[in-house]
Amino acid sequence: MRFVSLYLTRLTVLMVCLLPLGAASAASQTLSEGWEYRWGDSPFRNDGTPAWTLDGPGEDGWRSIGFPSNPPNRDGREHVWFRVMLPDGEWQEPVLYIFSVDLIVQVYFDGQKIYQYGTFDEQGRGRFEGWPWHEISLPDGFEGKYLYFRVFSDYTDIGLWGEVSIMNRPDLVLFVLENSLEALVIAAISMLIGLLALIFAVLQAKKKSFASLALFAFSSGTMLLAESQASQLLWDVPLVWDYLAAASYYLLPVAMAMLLEQWLADHRPRMINLVWKVHLAYVVAAIGLSLSGAINLSSTFPPFDALFLVSLVTITVAVIYRFRHLLLEQRIILLAYAIFSVFLVVDMAVAHGLLPWGRVPVSWGALLFALAVVVISLWHYARTQQALYRLTLSLEQQVAERTEKAETLARREQARVRLLTFENEKKQILNDIIAGLQDCLGLSQAFDYLARVMLDLCSPVSGAFYLRRDEGKTYERLNHWGYGGNMPEFALILDTSGGLPSPTEVPSRYRETPLDSVTSQDQVLEGTVCFWITVQSASEGALVMGLLLVEIPENFSAQDNGYGAARLFHALDQGLQRIGITLSSIRLHEELQKYSYEDVLTGLNNRRYFDQLLKHERAGAVRNQVPLALLIVDIDHFKLFNDTHGHEAGDSALKTVAGVLLQQFRDSDVVCRYGGEEFVVIMPGANLSAAREKAENLCRAIRTVHIYHGDQDLGGVTLSVGVAGWPECSNDPDALLGLADRALYRAKEGGRDRIEGCSTCTPP
Repeated sequence: MRFVSLYLTRLTVLMVCLLPLGAASAASQTLSEGWEYRWGDSPFRNDGTPAWTLDGPGEDGWRSIGFPSNPPNRDGREHVWFRVMLPDGEWQEPVLYIFSVDLIVQVYFDGQKIYQYGTFDEQGRGRFEGWPWHEISLPDGFEGKYLYFRVFSDYTDIGLWGEVSIMNRPDLVLFVLENSLEALVIAAISMLIGLLALIFAVLQAKKKSFASLALFAFSSGTMLLAESQASQLLWDVPLVWDYLAAASYYLLPVAMAMLLEQWLADHRPRMINLVWKVHLAYVVAAIGLSLSGAINLSSTFPPFDALFLVSLVTITVAVIYRFRHLLLEQRIILLAYAIFSVFLVVDMAVAHGLLPWGRVPVSWGALLFALAVVVISLWHYARTQQALYRLTLSLEQQVAERTEKAETLARREQARVRLLTFENEKKQILNDIIAGLQDCLGLSQAFDYLARVMLDLCSPVSGAFYLRRDEGKTYERLNHWGYGGNMPEFALILDTSGGLPSPTEVPSRYRETPLDSVTSQDQVLEGTVCFWITVQSASEGALVMGLLLVEIPENFSAQDNGYGAARLFHALDQGLQRIGITLSSIRLHEELQKYSYEDVLTGLNNRRYFDQLLKHERAGAVRNQVPLALLIVDIDHFKLFNDTHGHEAGDSALKTVAGVLLQQFRDSDVVCRYGGEEFVVIMPGANLSAAREKAENLCRAIRTVHIYHGDQDLGGVTLSVGVAGWPECSNDPDALLGLADRALYRAKEGGRDRIEGCSTCTPP
């Protein structure tokens, strides 16, 4: 009794909070045209892409349909695909809303799966997992493109059901609340009626009658609550709500038949007694077999609907025959139940496709029945002084509970204010971290910086920060805090089957929930929250580059039922997403810089990189007073080589020479393609003599190398090299490039295949 009272109090407070939203109108665009269907299941390519999602607008096999549900000529088929071209519109956070799907579904856009509800096996089949409404985030640029739906159903219906619309995410929440508000309010009223009937069952002599009324009220209230779309907002477990809805729906004829049996006891209503026993047996069998996995819950509805219609006819015949013997209040309740049954039958016809889809106001039938019970209950209530006294005590208890709850809410509000102050401080720290990351030149520097400052972001909770190493196979801990230095070291190995990290050596506090069971980017483990830091790469896509494990303090999670911890970790998650975006920018900048400094043909650094590096090396040589040498290398008679063998063979020659250059020079030397057939080499710390020696080795090496294009040996090439060095050739390091270029010119004028130094040097 106390539990039911507390539940009703909470539900009433929720209704009061939702009342201002009931008038909100969610702007949406209904997808009522352009649907196409295709029976069967699509073949999948090696990369997992369904072949049917690659079909163009005029591809054979797709047929038009008014709404994506129950296409013609099913003939026992269990797989069907639907598609629709998404319209243009002005959206802020566009989502696709689907009222329901029979039974499980995958959604594809541009060949990529963007949503799934239910589990598909290798044959494309799966078990029933509930009838929720669906919210599918639409990617950027969806306008004018096809959205594909893969549907499996072994139920009487197959496909999407109810309504399909595009709307903004905030509007969807208002839409759901608006459409559920009526059912929630009536469900609360029915629950309250059930509570009152239960009280009368304790106080009055006719205990069985009031107990039956209580069962009916609780069943109808639970059914309305479980079938309302807002139930997913209260607790996102659709299959549990469907079990509650089914059980309460199946109990309605049980409650009514038991009530009639009490009222008609003098007439020995054997058929009515048989009705409630058969229905009770069906409830136990259907729910029991569904929970055991022997059958799907969805398959229990059609047999029940048929049984319900038979029972309804049986009850109607029995009541009509004995209606004049009933009391006035009994007649009122029976008429209310008859109206409620009409709504249920209409809703049943809609569910089985006998009537076009529409929202059947079943809640109004429940409200009418509840009001009838209220009137009768109040009449009995007024006649019983003792019941009045006890009910008064019960109401006083409810008031006390509400007062206590209000005080709890006030304390929670105070805690929320403190938490907001704390969050503002964390936002400032996060802004400072973002600014620091933007000053980093590369990801390595950025993660070193993060390892130092992550403590400030996560304080006061304990945590550890890990960086992806060894080409993504391991995660190395960079820092930890709050563990007093006693946190055991452990490595995380990337699970190649699912792409998620799993532990190889796990501390005892993590053993009960290993990381390989993580199914989302922020999953609560045993007293721990795991956050992933994802970095976008132009070449590799999204990569999990960092892991942050944060321990939940016991006093923090216990306070306000974990409200403070939830807010803290939500803010931390948002912050890590911003950090991931900043790291992605750094990664993309690194890749872009690499592409802008690299010669595509040879893989060497290009002239742009050479110009910047030479300026830097000249300044460093002067500052540190160390020598600097520069070589300009030209392939002899390269134009003739191109004219003779073709430009593709010339490209092979360039790549071969580039490879020899890389082999001949030190790691500290920088080899660049200067342009055309010319290469330059910067040799920091090398004097002119060492540079000439390297040039001689290069020329000897290139004479022994043959150029191959395909299987054809094109012979060899020779090189002309100009060498200059600072300070031997000039006091001005800025003159090195010009001196080396003039030396190269002399080498070419002198017959090629030779080395020339600056004008102050003796030729070989």
